[in-house]
Amino acid sequence: MRMLINVPETVVADALRGMAAAYPDLNVDVDNRVIVRRDAPVAGKVALVSGGGSGHEPLHGGFVGPGMLDGACPGEVFTSPVPDQMVRAAAAVESGAGVLFVVKNYTGDVLNFQMAAELAEDEGVRLATVLVDDDVAVTDSLYTAGRRGTGATLFVEKIAGAAAEEGAPLERVESLARQVNASSRSFGVALSACSTPAKGGPTFDLPPGELELGVGIHGEPGRERRAMMTAGEIADFAVGAVVDDLRPTGPVIALVNGMGGTPLLELYGFNAEVQRVLTERDVAVARTLVGNYVTSLDMAGCSVTLCQVDEELLRLWDAPVQTPALRWGR
Repeated sequence: MRMLINVPETVVADALRGMAAAYPDLNVDVDNRVIVRRDAPVAGKVALVSGGGSGHEPLHGGFVGPGMLDGACPGEVFTSPVPDQMVRAAAAVESGAGVLFVVKNYTGDVLNFQMAAELAEDEGVRLATVLVDDDVAVTDSLYTAGRRGTGATLFVEKIAGAAAEEGAPLERVESLARQVNASSRSFGVALSACSTPAKGGPTFDLPPGELELGVGIHGEPGRERRAMMTAGEIADFAVGAVVDDLRPTGPVIALVNGMGGTPLLELYGFNAEVQRVLTERDVAVARTLVGNYVTSLDMAGCSVTLCQVDEELLRLWDAPVQTPALRWGR
């Protein structure tokens, strides 16, 4: 097993200790698995909390900070956090203006966040929940009823987080989050399987020379397998699937996201092909983000996410943000 770890049982705790040392502007509770911005709770501000299984870094802990999330709950690798973590995070960041839970559409996350919401509301917290379900590849999967939540999570957390930072009320923050999700679509491609620390090897079989079109961020099967394709051919397929479903009538923000094991050299080259396809499809691109943001451990591959934006959404996207993974405008 060639992994930079001690033992599989302590991978998440070790990572949290390292994160705490690297980012002193975060409060990282290693024992209780909760990450919050150091200045939380911020008086009069709607608080955003998200979370999910570890192995998708920088999602979600890497998006905690001014302009984005107030708190995040990391579960074990590819395993939902538990309701106690979510309630603890909500309590740590809630200032009286309410809390928005941002939940990716995976069965464990949905059930546990729902239970946490009920517990938090019983304690007097005003709370709303937004479900992210942007993946167009498949309708149901091993982990999901309905579409999976993937790259659009970043757009939801950034844009809703910016609105909350400006002092928007809970109803407005929730409405913007829902608008962003409804305006976003994603499609992922795997060139290799990922390896979990517990397994110590690939989590699914992907023969050499083949790729998985429409893969999920846990390695769930996609639409089909094909012989290896060029970057241009992959972009034709992936961007085509997204555009055909989204049918944008205005400009978009494009996210070319690495799955964790693909070099930036390749991602930038792939982005060139993505931009080519969007130009051919008469889709105007307002902003582009390239890098590893919603990953799947060491999986080689990428995903494409498009979010159609109006002037307000684009302004909120451009608003200042200061987190470990996203920093601009401050």
